[in-house]
Amino acid sequence: MKDIIVLGIESSCDETSVSIVKNGREVISNIINSQIKIHENYGGVVPEIASRCHVEVINQVTKEALKQANMTFNDIDVISCTYGPGLVGALLVGVSYAKALSFALNKPLVGVNHIEGHIAANYITHKDLEPPFLCLIISGGHTHLVNIKSYSEFEILGKTRDDAIGEAFDKVARVVGLGYPGGPKVDKLAKTGQPNIELPRTYFDNLDFSFSGIKTAVLNLNHKNPDINKADLCASFEKAVTEMLVTNSIKAMKQLNVNKMALAGGVSANSYIRESFKNIEGITVYYPEINLCTDNAAMIASAGYYNYINGKISDLTLNAIPNLKIGE
Repeated sequence: MKDIIVLGIESSCDETSVSIVKNGREVISNIINSQIKIHENYGGVVPEIASRCHVEVINQVTKEALKQANMTFNDIDVISCTYGPGLVGALLVGVSYAKALSFALNKPLVGVNHIEGHIAANYITHKDLEPPFLCLIISGGHTHLVNIKSYSEFEILGKTRDDAIGEAFDKVARVVGLGYPGGPKVDKLAKTGQPNIELPRTYFDNLDFSFSGIKTAVLNLNHKNPDINKADLCASFEKAVTEMLVTNSIKAMKQLNVNKMALAGGVSANSYIRESFKNIEGITVYYPEINLCTDNAAMIASAGYYNYINGKISDLTLNAIPNLKIGE
């Protein structure tokens, strides 16, 4: 069977990334241009600045990906790109660039759902992982429990009713004075503290999540007690949200009668969350390498490969859909 080489493009938020992946699993190159240093000055991502930065670097990032892979455009079989969800201006840069390449090179174009890309990051790290399995997607914009029925069939079992977990991490970081990006900084500080502060956990009859209550509790505690131990507060927050994630994941696995699950998304890089899932008895847990947890084009190329072999090919009318849902 002929190898299929996919060039993936990711520009949904503040990373401009281009990757070349063979057969959905083997990363040949994966270039990521991060804008974190730029947005740190503003305490979060500024959409207009993000879009402009994508325009400035996307051509150079693509050239670098080809150079590292020791390939030319002639070696590429498929062009794939993120078309949602994300910041509309940022998405449009990647979609427009991918459409231009597809047209100029006469190569198939495949649009990829960013969330499905995060799931596919596990296929790169774990060559043996195949559906069906449960996936917990935890990122700055999403908290989803998803039944992965096949490489292209997804069923949402539960999701957040308010803040995404990454959003909650960022807000807690801001409250205790850590700045942006919050997730890695909370994780680091929590390692020096003790989870000895009681915080609320929110559960529903179904598998949905809610993080607004615990976020507000942290804010109020910090406001009423300015001298509160920030490391203990971060450790307590991390423990509480992880318990919510673990509890719902175990319930979902029992519902599906499966014993393997994957973590995906930027928050899956959190060391406490990884360790907690690894310690659940009787299940096998997968998670991507750290550099594949955050936004990158390798995961988009991998998801693009599976879309392509399953006949999900786009045309030049492909457009950015900022609120795209999984499975659409």
